[in-house]
Amino acid sequence: MSLDAAWALDWTHRAAVMIAENRAELTELDRAIGDADHGDNLDRGMRAVVTKLDAAQKAGNLPATPGGVLKVVATTLMATVGGAGGPLLGTAFLRAARSSDASAWGAENLVRALEEATSGLEARGHATSGDKTMADAWRPATVAAREAAEIGEDEVGVLSAAARAAADGARDTEPLQARRGRASFLGERSCGHRDPGAQSSALIFQAALDAARARSLEPIMVIEQA
Repeated sequence: MSLDAAWALDWTHRAAVMIAENRAELTELDRAIGDADHGDNLDRGMRAVVTKLDAAQKAGNLPATPGGVLKVVATTLMATVGGAGGPLLGTAFLRAARSSDASAWGAENLVRALEEATSGLEARGHATSGDKTMADAWRPATVAAREAAEIGEDEVGVLSAAARAAADGARDTEPLQARRGRASFLGERSCGHRDPGAQSSALIFQAALDAARARSLEPIMVIEQA
């Protein structure tokens, strides 16, 4: 199995649903240490992404590669999501999009995309693991994905490892003191709260895994020989 443009499109749809379902929770997390708008902003951005991709599919102009789909995700998020979320996630998806022009991604392509995405996000936000930002989900997810690929896991195995690590990373931001972003202005008062960007990132990783699992369950068409 490999992950093609249909997977990337399904990932986008699933991520949009997850963000919409968790919009209020993400906003409440952001209310504690930020501007109380992360859930609303990201929900608006993901809705715009789905609208744009669905229109392209209806017109027969949907990109033919995972990278092409993710480039649309990137540019749309940058244009529609306010605050730091748009530039950070947009940069991550854009770097992932540029990592490979293959028509379908195997495990190694996937890991490379995550590594490029995470490096871009960290550079854009001047942050890394431990700073209480999105990087606390993306960096451990990328490390876990690389480790899974190195022991021979397929795309589902790689994304399963990444999603678990992202969820753990988001949870582990709770005791941290923020060192980047608006939350850093709170000093020790930022401790005890989960970072909203790390939490939304964990949801995005879970959506990628769910889309890959759905692809793996599709029946294989067998063409009978005449």
